[in-house]
Amino acid sequence: MSQVTDVRPVAAELYFLPVETRVPLKFGPETLTYVTCARVRLTVADRQGRTAVGWGETPLSVQWVWPSRLSYAERHEALRRFCVLLAEAWTRFDVYGHPLEVGHDFLEQALPGLLARLNAERGTAEAMPWLAALVCCSAYDIALHDAYGVLHDVPTYATYGPPYLSRDLARFLEPAEGAAVSFAGRYPRDYLVYPRPDRLPAWHLVGGLDLVEPSELTGAEPNDGYPVALTDWIARDGLKCLKVKLRGNDAEWDYRRLVRVGEIAMATGAHWLTSDFNCTVTDPAYVNDILDRLLWEHPRLYGMILYVEQPFPYELEEHRIDVHSVSARKPLFMDESAHDWRLVRLGRSLGWSGVALKTCKTQTGALLTLCWAKAHGMTLMVQDLTNPMLAQIPHVLLAAHAGTIMGVETNAMQFYPDASRPEESAHPGLYRRRQGQVDLSSVGGPGFGYRLCEIARALPPAAAAF
Repeated sequence: MSQVTDVRPVAAELYFLPVETRVPLKFGPETLTYVTCARVRLTVADRQGRTAVGWGETPLSVQWVWPSRLSYAERHEALRRFCVLLAEAWTRFDVYGHPLEVGHDFLEQALPGLLARLNAERGTAEAMPWLAALVCCSAYDIALHDAYGVLHDVPTYATYGPPYLSRDLARFLEPAEGAAVSFAGRYPRDYLVYPRPDRLPAWHLVGGLDLVEPSELTGAEPNDGYPVALTDWIARDGLKCLKVKLRGNDAEWDYRRLVRVGEIAMATGAHWLTSDFNCTVTDPAYVNDILDRLLWEHPRLYGMILYVEQPFPYELEEHRIDVHSVSARKPLFMDESAHDWRLVRLGRSLGWSGVALKTCKTQTGALLTLCWAKAHGMTLMVQDLTNPMLAQIPHVLLAAHAGTIMGVETNAMQFYPDASRPEESAHPGLYRRRQGQVDLSSVGGPGFGYRLCEIARALPPAAAAF
């Protein structure tokens, strides 16, 4: 059923913003030293011809979305090319509706064919994966949700139910077999938190290459006024929550790293840890042995581990590993595997107990996954893709409305703090953590509340415009 509030995308501009890291960030066997952020300006129109502009942004984190032996340059160029293809595809997508409806239809009807087109263009080269396609698409989808709120002069999160939405969740989602769940007459707003909190606990990323104590400094580190060692970050930002990146293929190193970071946390007043095994584990016994050893040798540290994040490979359908033994010890969260609610349904059947949401997999997909997971009693977290600049705002808003297990992961201030200086002038609490929290009280107004008129950022020439 059509609504007078329905819109469709009619124009798009794409910008590429290069960002260099101040310290390297390790992803599995690869290391990130710079990233391109895709920023999109999307114009929508309703059936009466009224128009509005929305903005979306995401880092094209090549190493995370596409682990491969192909060169970084080849994968990076494929992602950029796909972003250009998306600009035209979105403006030609002649579907009216709420952003959740238009975004869902685009993901189901247009994105698979567009990805096939890109991979055909690239010939015999390794195919770009679906996760990479989602990340490229997310900037457009986020901009669509923003533009809709701007057109109707309301915050985007006020639109996730009637009278704006004409389709209930039963039109998008199916319950797990045997679950006493019905999505009929239910909308995203029924699973979201209102009013949102304005402060969230902030999770700090302890990367595999990160220095944890001043004694490890060599003098080659950046001298730019920001901390380098973990202990200095904890002291400056009042951190309480630490996410520890592990190798997943070296159990002794992983165990020692967890113990060392845990001991620093206890000595400095941090309370919580998570362990991220980098998707390299293939046997649950690897994780179980580390957790059991911690429980026996360092029971307090074991108690500080709030959850375990995605130890197992991305491709859940290819690697259907029964993980009930891990989730019996600690909450076990899907991240890279959770492309959409269907994969979350499969993950739940294999023993996963939680889902890490990311706006970089599209706002539409994150909302639908959130609703499916909450309806089935799964716990939520919102994880970072090292989101700087505008990308930080929808990311933190999702966490505030999701009702996560604890706060939000946010680490762009660690790896490229100066990149967000213009945005920080309007939102000082979002780009520096204080007392272990981020403050989003400055975010308000229609759409995602970017307050762009207060952000003095010069954009490069558009890479594509349709």
